[in-house]
Amino acid sequence: MIESVEKRETGSVRIANEVVSIISGLAATEVKGVAGMSGGVVDGFAELLKKKNLSKGVKVEVGEKQAAIDLFIIIEYGAKIPDTAYMVQENVKRAVESMTGLEVVEVNVHIQGVEFKQEEAAEPKVR
Repeated sequence: MIESVEKRETGSVRIANEVVSIISGLAATEVKGVAGMSGGVVDGFAELLKKKNLSKGVKVEVGEKQAAIDLFIIIEYGAKIPDTAYMVQENVKRAVESMTGLEVVEVNVHIQGVEFKQEEAAEPKVR
């Protein structure tokens, strides 16, 4: 497990990859148009993960002062993919930098699938 280490006069601060992953997952799912994180492709279908385990669907490479993040997301049907992906990149970058002090050098967004909202069944008509 690689982690960010910042040395100070009073000691050192270590930020684990898991922490950066969770921050990234939370920031990504806050964006309108993101249905959830994708834990991978299983039998041809993207596994949709809600807020149960937000570090799934996030790959992080953390150096001493920089981080690179890959996000695998499921997008809601009807959302504009380029706009949503850009908002995810900005929100994740802002959240990670403000909470950890790391410089985020890249945020790569991988769209793994589209979630279709199921319409509620119409109530049967009474005659």
